[in-house]
Amino acid sequence: MNQHFDMICIGMALVDSIIKGFDPVPVSASGYRAVSSSLNVGGEAVNEAIAAARLGMKTAILCALGRDAAGDMVKSALSGSGVDTGLILYPEAHSTPVTTMFVQDDGTRQSITNTAHRFNFHPEKDCSRFTCARALLLGSLFRAPFDDPEIIQAVLRAASQAGQLIFADTKLPNFRALTLADIRDSLSLMDYITPNEDEARYYSGKEEPEDMADVFLDAGVRNVIIKLGGRGCFFKNADTTLSLPPYPVKAVDATGAGDNFIAGFASEILRGSSPCDAIRFANACGAICTTAVGAGAALQSRAQVLAFMNEIQ
Repeated sequence: MNQHFDMICIGMALVDSIIKGFDPVPVSASGYRAVSSSLNVGGEAVNEAIAAARLGMKTAILCALGRDAAGDMVKSALSGSGVDTGLILYPEAHSTPVTTMFVQDDGTRQSITNTAHRFNFHPEKDCSRFTCARALLLGSLFRAPFDDPEIIQAVLRAASQAGQLIFADTKLPNFRALTLADIRDSLSLMDYITPNEDEARYYSGKEEPEDMADVFLDAGVRNVIIKLGGRGCFFKNADTTLSLPPYPVKAVDATGAGDNFIAGFASEILRGSSPCDAIRFANACGAICTTAVGAGAALQSRAQVLAFMNEIQ
């Protein structure tokens, strides 16, 4: 395999319209107020690629953009952070999705998607575009284009045959719902899966992190990380079970924290770290991300993350 990149991030690319401190009480018949609003590039693949590049990984992204202002904004942000954009696809009649996101004072958020999020691109039609790296990061398992079992299987099979490490981050379904049973043949190809607590509960039907992890492990995934937000995270594989606490920070916006987490985890695994050490680093990446509005605003470098970890200890 020609390992031209350390990792390729594949999945959704979009622009987030982030509204912070929205007041639901109208000030006029058609007017509302908020503390602030901003436009930020987003989408799981974009967030992960930017974070990985800033952490020193030679990173590329495979996503679909429209030839529009939002697409130009995404590509510019990626290039500015050192991400290789040569693999980006521009399907005919595809518009770049824009998400409206409401962020609360504690950093939690709700989002509104639209039909542009349903437009699939087809990475499985040219597997050479994503098999030229040491690792493949699926930013949005269960979201387009990975809400189609045949696409999931084709991409993961090609990555596995190319000897890539496969990291899969999950999302709750929006337009098309799949279950673990629907992608059972693909789960055994995944080296790591990293759902948050809500996603793990939804797909496993369990309430406790260890029980959630066991469902994924029994389905064939090799390593499971359950992201628990303010309670840290839980890791389990066939040999090891551990819980790690979060780093204490004042959260401003949790948008992209999970994406920064998996980018940090994957980058440290590629550097040869143990899962435990990689998770500690990933926890720090996720914590740093929450200290500013927007998924790519706070995390800047690996040196920053290591300094943050040393300061907190």
